Amino acid sequence: MAIKIDITKGRLPPKPKGLEMVECKTIEETRRQQLEKLTAGFRLFAYFGYDEGVAGHITVRDPEFSDHFWVNPIGLHFSQIKVSDLLLVNHDGEVVQGDRPVNVAAFAIHSRLHKARPDVNAAAHSHSMFGKTFSTFGKLLDPISQDSCAFYERQAIHNHFAGVVEETEEGDKIASALGNKTVLFMQNHGILTTGTSIDVALWFFFSLERCCQSQLMADAAGATTLIPHETAIKTREFIANDFAAWASFQPLYDMIAEKEPDLFD
Repeated sequence: MAIKIDITKGRLPPKPKGLEMVECKTIEETRRQQLEKLTAGFRLFAYFGYDEGVAGHITVRDPEFSDHFWVNPIGLHFSQIKVSDLLLVNHDGEVVQGDRPVNVAAFAIHSRLHKARPDVNAAAHSHSMFGKTFSTFGKLLDPISQDSCAFYERQAIHNHFAGVVEETEEGDKIASALGNKTVLFMQNHGILTTGTSIDVALWFFFSLERCCQSQLMADAAGATTLIPHETAIKTREFIANDFAAWASFQPLYDMIAEKEPDLFD
């Protein structure tokens, strides 16, 4: 199936700052909004220092063609990515739109993840400092703070590092390790977050990275006090539902959109 999408279509007028959700009425508007958020995610990864050479990738499922996803091209710094640079890739690894190569690991991981989890519309992974450091322990985050409760009983571990992910078979193993959870610690590698929307997946990444930093600091200082099970679940349901995660991402989006408006080009 030949696909050629005009990603300039559907651009919405600037939204008011705050938590007002702009309603998309067409596929074109939905796609354009998602691609703008995806691009903002790369700019934010660069802003917070989550870039590491050519490592790292964020994807969002196309709203019309569910077996296709949008991803960053390899070799373009996160701080320079624009909407027009994004690639549309199918689950067979073919770049069906865009004129740059795709990261092999991005395809191997995200194609299998999106295929295995129809509910996952976006996923984010990079070699961020605290995420990759915490991943070396091969354990889950403890519920030691309100923020870490967001991931309580929603974490999984892929505990077999086999080198750079080059094959879809390894992508299948990663997807299997994630199971029905929301975030994944890829041992000796880094963290991966997912979401029903690009906003949710990105917010979970930013929050998970900070929670890894918090636990590393706390464990280095001494024994911690764990939040009780029922309280952790209650807190999670309040701060980590889709709307709460979406709302938490909006100030970051507004900030980077104002600082770097060329991302929309």
